[in-house]
Amino acid sequence: MITEDALIAISGLVAVVALLFLLITRYKWHVFIALLVPILLFAMVPGIDRQAFIVAFEQGFGRTIQSIAVVIVLGSILAEALKHTGGVERITATMIRWVGQQRMPLALTLSGFVIGVAIFSDVGYVILNPLVHSAALQTGLNMSVMATGLVGAMQLTHAMVPPTPGPLAAVALVGADIGTVILFGSLATLIGSLAGWGFALVVGPRIESPPSEEFVGQSFMERGLESQLPSTARAYAPILIPLVLIAGQSVTAFALPADHIVNAAMLYLGWPVVALSIGVLLAYRNTTREQGAARTGEWVESALRTSAMIIMVTGLGGSLSQILRDTPAVDAIAGAMAQTGLPAIFLPFVLGIVGNMITGSTTVGVITAAAIAAPMMDTLGLSPEATMLAGAAGSIIIKYVNSSYFWVCASLSRMPLKSALISFGGVTLVNGVFAMATVYVFWVIGWI
Repeated sequence: MITEDALIAISGLVAVVALLFLLITRYKWHVFIALLVPILLFAMVPGIDRQAFIVAFEQGFGRTIQSIAVVIVLGSILAEALKHTGGVERITATMIRWVGQQRMPLALTLSGFVIGVAIFSDVGYVILNPLVHSAALQTGLNMSVMATGLVGAMQLTHAMVPPTPGPLAAVALVGADIGTVILFGSLATLIGSLAGWGFALVVGPRIESPPSEEFVGQSFMERGLESQLPSTARAYAPILIPLVLIAGQSVTAFALPADHIVNAAMLYLGWPVVALSIGVLLAYRNTTREQGAARTGEWVESALRTSAMIIMVTGLGGSLSQILRDTPAVDAIAGAMAQTGLPAIFLPFVLGIVGNMITGSTTVGVITAAAIAAPMMDTLGLSPEATMLAGAAGSIIIKYVNSSYFWVCASLSRMPLKSALISFGGVTLVNGVFAMATVYVFWVIGWI
C-alpha cells in the first residue's frame, strides 16, 4: 500500500484533480504537464511510501499504454486518410441521398454519427461547414436547425465509440472489451444523436442564426467534383469493416466454442491492431497518384503528433488509477457513493461531466472519469464497459465557451454567441443525457 491512511489518500486525490483543472483552465498548461505535476506532488505528501508510489506509477503507465498505443496511431492515420481523400464528403453525400434532401438536418446528423467514429469532431465540422451553409440557404432553414444535430452527433460518437482516441484511452484504463463498447456505444450514441436532431428541430427555428453565402461553392459537390470523391463503398469501408471485425470478435467469442475455427480467425482479425490496419489499407486505396508521397510521409507524421499526446495522457491516467488502487481511497469513496442511495453508474457519469465542463475537453473528461472510477468498479459493482460508457456520456456535457470545439463550430457557422450557446450547449446536454439514459437501461438489464 502507498498509504494506509484514507484521509491522506482522499485528500491527495482531491488535490491532484483540483490542481489539474486549475493548471489547465487558469494557467493554460498542456494537459500532459498539468496531470504529471500534481501526480508527482502527491508523492511528496507526508505518510506516502515513495517506493510503492514509484512502482505503482510505472506499472500503471506501462500496463495502460501497452494495449492501445499502436491502435491510437492507426486510428489517427485512418482519420488523416479520410480527411484528405474526400471520404467525409462522400459519406455525407450518400446519407443525404438516402435520407432525402427534404430531411437535410437528419441526414447531416446521421453523417456526423458515422464520421465522428473516425474523425476528430472539429476537423469534421471544418470539412462539412461549406455544405451546411449551402444546404441551409437552399432549404430556407437557419444554421441552428441545419448544423446543431451534426455538431452534437460528431461529438457524441467521438466521445463514446472507438477507435477515436478518447474512447480507446478509456477502454484501456478500465480494461473494457472494445467490441462490447463498440456495440452498445453505437446504440447509445445513435439514440443520443436522434435526440439531438429532435432538439434542433424544436429549438432551432427560434434561434437567430442565418446562413452565410461566403462558404457557398467550396465543397466538392458544389464545385462539380463529386466524381473525384471515392465511391460509397470505398468511403464507408475503412470505418465500418474495422468496427465489424472488432465487434465481431466479441460476438463470436460469446456465441461459439473457444476452439471453433471462426473464433480462431476472429481472434486475429478482430484484434484492433489488425482491424485498424485493414481500415488504413482500405482508406489508402482512395488516394490519388498526387497523394502518394503525402500518405507515407505527412499523413503519418501528423497522426503521430496527434497520437503522442493521447497516449501519454492515457498513460498518466493509468498511473493515477494504479496509485489509487494502492490506497484506501477506493473503498472510502465507493462506500460514500453507496450511502447516497444513487445507482453506482452515475459516479463515472458525474466525473465525466465535471472533467469536461471545467476543462472544456472531452478527452480530459473521458480519461479523468475512467482513471478515477476504474479502481472502484469491483466495490461499486460496475462492469468495465458500463463504467467507460457512463463516463464518456458525461464527458460531452456541456460544450460552451471553454471548449475549442465550441468555438470552431460557433465561428464557422457564423452564429452569434448567444445562439451558439443555446444550440451547441443545448444539443450536447441533450446528447449526453439521452446517451446516458440508454447506457443506464443497458446496465439495469445486465447487458453491460
